[in-house]
Amino acid sequence: MTQEPLVVPLNPSEVLAQVAGALPEQLRSNVIICGSLAAAYNFFSGDSAASLRTKDVDMLFSPQTVAVNTAVEVTEQLMAANWKQKEDAVYGTGGRPEDNLEDLPVVRLRPPEREQEPAQWFLELLAAPPQYQVDGNAKTNQRLHTSAGDFTIPSFAYLALAEWQPLATQHGIFIARPEMMALANMLHHPRIRDDVMRDTPGWKRSNKDLGRVLAMAYLTVVRDHQEDTEEFDQWAQRMWAALKEKFGGDARRLALGAGSGIDALLASHDNLAQALRIANLGLLASLDVNMDAFAATGRRLQAEVLEPLGKFAAAD
Repeated sequence: MTQEPLVVPLNPSEVLAQVAGALPEQLRSNVIICGSLAAAYNFFSGDSAASLRTKDVDMLFSPQTVAVNTAVEVTEQLMAANWKQKEDAVYGTGGRPEDNLEDLPVVRLRPPEREQEPAQWFLELLAAPPQYQVDGNAKTNQRLHTSAGDFTIPSFAYLALAEWQPLATQHGIFIARPEMMALANMLHHPRIRDDVMRDTPGWKRSNKDLGRVLAMAYLTVVRDHQEDTEEFDQWAQRMWAALKEKFGGDARRLALGAGSGIDALLASHDNLAQALRIANLGLLASLDVNMDAFAATGRRLQAEVLEPLGKFAAAD
């Protein structure tokens, strides 16, 4: 049976600084970091004791009109600085111009080794999606021509939410808002699917992504309590504003269905327990949250974010 993946704890501030420092300065404003690193930096930057466990760092190039050219330039510079494509028997090297787009590897680059230590994470390149169409594809791909061969850069429709008022960092690059990443994950997983993540003991991808929603909600509520802020109270309103801006006439339908995956997760003890386990090994690695707190966060998300979001949509 596959064991739980062993991932070395990382300091989010150090990783973000390394990523930003490797980029051409003039292109940093076109970069939005998504996923667990963005969330960890948002909640833990400045805390030298905080850490997360992740194997990949998602870098989104925005706006969509410059994403491909920017991705090519970044890929060329990083490879020239000894960043290397992640080892893989099939996708470890670039493809040929005549290869079909769907057969090309995604750019996944490991940073140079430090003091003979192998890199513990890799950078994965993504492009902002084209303008949303109700009947369009949830995922699209574009070709990257580089000196190391041809690659593909994927775009995911719901990641348009990462472009909504991203947060600036001291390093000149942006990070996606936690509530926007939470909404994107919820829209991507309207139910618990059976597909599992590679090299894990049967971990469902839906549980990982929906569990991260609860993890970000938990961290937001904790920080609101500690710093006397009201960020969590703004989630529903911001989600509705982003949905209208990015998805137009489909915003109402998306808002009304956004909570179905969370409902399914909270209704299944086994799936919720797995989601918590993954979260405690990843974004919540410094905290080790218990099941009661995790489930309570889910119920609070339903009552204080998803219900108001549905009301915004119904009243529009």
